[in-house]
Formats: sequence, structure tokens, C-alpha cells
Amino acid sequence: MRITYLVCYDIADDKRLRKVFKTCKNFGDHLQYSIFECDLSESEKINLETALKDIIDHKKDQVIFVRLGPAEGRGDRVITAMGVPYVNLDTPCFVF
Repeated sequence: MRITYLVCYDIADDKRLRKVFKTCKNFGDHLQYSIFECDLSESEKINLETALKDIIDHKKDQVIFVRLGPAEGRGDRVITAMGVPYVNLDTPCFVF
């Protein structure tokens, strides 16, 4: 069974930030700056966690997994925004 997660991160170093971004991009959809939506099997979640553990500084950085429930049968994905309208980020994100 695939579970949908929001993967959110706060990374203190630009080099690690780029690596975390590239890693997360391999597992899910980029929603906003440091937020990805990932539909993961249990083994994919373990692979993502393992990859991120090797990148982050465990004393300075943070990665949060928010479990949203089963990917199947949840209905349509609805994203609403306050303030600046939500725009699907299909373009690459560059961090300098």
C-alpha cells in the first residue's frame, strides 16, 4: 500500500539543501520551496529516509514527514492557498 506524505525540510547549509531537494525530487512532487508530496511504499519511505540521513546535519537540519493517509481512495487532491495563489511548480527550483 502506498501512503501519501508531505516531506518538509529546513536545511541550514545551501550545499546540503540542494542535495536534499534533488533527493526528494526523485521521490515526489515539489509543491512549495521546501515541501514535497510523496506517495511512498514502505520500502520507498525507508530508502528516502536513509538517503536523507546521509545528507543532513542532524544537529542543524530538520526533515519532517507528515502522513496524509493511503494514496489510493483519497479522492482528488485539493490544494488551496491564502495570500499568494498556489501555483504548481513544474519548473526547476534553483537555490543559490
